[in-house]
Amino acid sequence: MAIGDWLRNDMGIDLGTANTLVYVRGRGIVLQEPSVVAVQAETKKPLAVGSEAKRMIGRTPGNIVAIRPMKDGVIADFEITQMMLQYFIQKAMPRRALFRHPRVIVCVPSGITEVEKRAVYDAAKHAGAREPYLIEETMAAAIGAGLPVHEPTGNMVVDIGGGTTEVAIISLGGIVTHRSIRIAGDECDEAIINYVKRTYNLLIGERTAEEIKLTIGSAYPLQDDATMEVRGRDLVTGLPKTITLTGEEARLAMEDPIAGIIEAVRVTLERTPPELAADIMDRGIVLTGGGALLKGFDQRLSEETGMPVIVADDPLLCVVKGTGKVLEDLDNVKRLLITAKKIG
Repeated sequence: MAIGDWLRNDMGIDLGTANTLVYVRGRGIVLQEPSVVAVQAETKKPLAVGSEAKRMIGRTPGNIVAIRPMKDGVIADFEITQMMLQYFIQKAMPRRALFRHPRVIVCVPSGITEVEKRAVYDAAKHAGAREPYLIEETMAAAIGAGLPVHEPTGNMVVDIGGGTTEVAIISLGGIVTHRSIRIAGDECDEAIINYVKRTYNLLIGERTAEEIKLTIGSAYPLQDDATMEVRGRDLVTGLPKTITLTGEEARLAMEDPIAGIIEAVRVTLERTPPELAADIMDRGIVLTGGGALLKGFDQRLSEETGMPVIVADDPLLCVVKGTGKVLEDLDNVKRLLITAKKIG
């Protein structure tokens, strides 16, 4: 290991509702794991974090609980989030690092309150960060997608995560207008669970719903309507049961959350200054986050807004890559960050 790696352990963290990604300065993305912690029910003692904990969801005995400590992009369980952050920071840290307390940048949704920002800051501090900073997800996503955020032109980014969808117009290194809604990938999963329950009297879990979304789900009618065998528990008999679900059914099940996301984009466009709107018409709307991978969403959004829509390269990694770019030039771009002094 080079001497530089001992010194450069500053981190950028995409602390998402569904997944957490960590970028270490000088090394790149070193960790990508589910934001899940398995704990003992009575003592809250952590038993597993990340990928191992996610495998336990829906399969744990009564004395073990698998918890998602982030909900809708914000901290729902402070203590568990702190444990999870501490685990990820220690796991990502070079083993022979000279400084065990790194500077850390954590991404946060644009629409969160000062209290929610303070909770993220405090969690990072208690997890071992020497100097925590926050950065808005849309700014990080835009930088990670390679958009010229410092230029006097309009850039529009739509970041669809697990808990929130972030929509922003960015120009001259600042967010001109934004909208943050708590409708995203998790809402789509929940909509599929409810549809299957209502239509087939079949109970399925989160992991199955996510698999349906990724395998046959779409936001726009597709030429070949795929099908998928879905297993769950029959609510009438209580016994295991298998059904065949079509892609069209999955699309109809997700219609409300998809429409909600498109409406948020529309509202943001309506609030955009005319000069910047003209830039976006030329440059297009850039999609980032896991939701950008939903089949046909780019086509549907383009059709409903009349704007060109581009899916960013590696949309799942845009936020953490953008955080990494900020880390590599931290002293020159601190004005993009939210520091302790800026938090109420």
